[in-house]
Amino acid sequence: MLHKYRGRALLITTGACAIHCRYCFRRAFPYADAQLHKSREDAALDYLAADASIGEVILSGGDPLLLSDERLTALLCRLAEIPHLKRIRIHSRVPLVLPSRIGAGLPSVLSGTRLQAVLVIHANHAQELDSTVDAALSRLRGEGVTLLNQAVLLRGVNDSVQALAELSETLFLQGVLPYYLHLLDKAAGTSHFDLPLAQALALHRELRDTLPGYLVPRLVREQAGQAAKTPAEFLAADSN
Repeated sequence: MLHKYRGRALLITTGACAIHCRYCFRRAFPYADAQLHKSREDAALDYLAADASIGEVILSGGDPLLLSDERLTALLCRLAEIPHLKRIRIHSRVPLVLPSRIGAGLPSVLSGTRLQAVLVIHANHAQELDSTVDAALSRLRGEGVTLLNQAVLLRGVNDSVQALAELSETLFLQGVLPYYLHLLDKAAGTSHFDLPLAQALALHRELRDTLPGYLVPRLVREQAGQAAKTPAEFLAADSN
């Protein structure tokens, strides 16, 4: 369990992923040593129960939606027993890369407790959002799951206003609100995907001029030791 942001804590539920992204900064993470087995789950839930300041639990990995419906149900029910928790947030690529996993049972599992369910998908380009993905997302929306998207700004993939605007428009058509656009996290072998900060900021400014505000994701970077994601414009100010 990771607890570095005020009001929310993150549980690594599994090391398994449905896809291995070439730009992923977690490729070297020791998932085999961090599985949420029974004793760790008990300890994590005891920690959450003892800290009334935590209102949201984030399930991450790996990919939490690769857990079985039975495993997810059991975990969510235990979390729902903690009275000060309000929301469960799940980060997943599964609706895009394995939409068949979002069958009849899974959406009701996610919405089956008193906790508000938020699912953050990860689409970098509109071409990932085909009709099968739309159908999977529709099943989730039908159960009242709030859908957000996070993307990574990648050179040669989505580093144009046209690509980013099309992504936001397509997401919204499928009931997903653009949330974050991440600057690339540094990882070995990914420098060819990186975009200079000044270029990323100029691109984001042009995107704001192109789209209504609710379709413009926040351009951010994860920085060690910070209490929240750092907006890219703050990074630029700090460098001057």
